[in-house]
Amino acid sequence: MSSRRDEVLVAALGLLDDVGLDAITIRRLAERIGVQPGALYRHFTSKRELLDAMVERIVAEAPAADMTGDWAAQVRSVAGSSRAGMLAYRDGARLMATFHQPGPDMLTSWQRFVGLFTGAGLDESAAMIAVDTVVCYVNGYTMEEQARGNRPRDERDLAFQAGLDLIITGVEAGLAGVRPLADQPTGP
Repeated sequence: MSSRRDEVLVAALGLLDDVGLDAITIRRLAERIGVQPGALYRHFTSKRELLDAMVERIVAEAPAADMTGDWAAQVRSVAGSSRAGMLAYRDGARLMATFHQPGPDMLTSWQRFVGLFTGAGLDESAAMIAVDTVVCYVNGYTMEEQARGNRPRDERDLAFQAGLDLIITGVEAGLAGVRPLADQPTGP
C-alpha cells in the first residue's frame, strides 16, 4: 500500500471514531486531510472501496489470537480477537458488516478459521457453517454492544463468552455424533 494511501486510510479510521459510520463522506474525509475530494479517488476508486479497506485494516490490526490449547480455546481466542478489533473503533462492528470485497487478510483469517474447525473433525461444509455462525455471532453481539454499551465491560465480556460457549457446545455435540435438532423426529 502506498504511504499516501495508508495515510488516507488512517485518517478515515480516525474520522470513523470521531463522527461514526453514518457521517463518513468522501468530502468530509478530504476536508480532514486538506485535499479536494477528487484527490482521494487516486487512492480509492469509490467510497465502497474505502470502506472495504477500512474493514481490512481493522482485521489486520486486531490483536493476535492465541492459537494454543484445544480447538475450542482457539475459537474463543479468535472470536475475542475479532471482537477486540471491532471495539477498537466507533461503529467498528457496523463497518465490518458492510464489507463487499474481502481483502487478503480477511480471506486468510477465514481460511485459517475453517481449518481450525476441520482440524477438530468437522467436514469442510460443516466447518464453513460453524465459522459463519461464530463470525455472525461475534459481529452481531459487538454491534449491539457498541450501540448499547451501557452495561459494565466485565458483564458484557461474560455475556459474550456465554453465547460463544453455546455455539461451541453445539459444535461439540455435532462432533460427538449427536443429530442436529433439525434432524430430530417431531410430533407424537
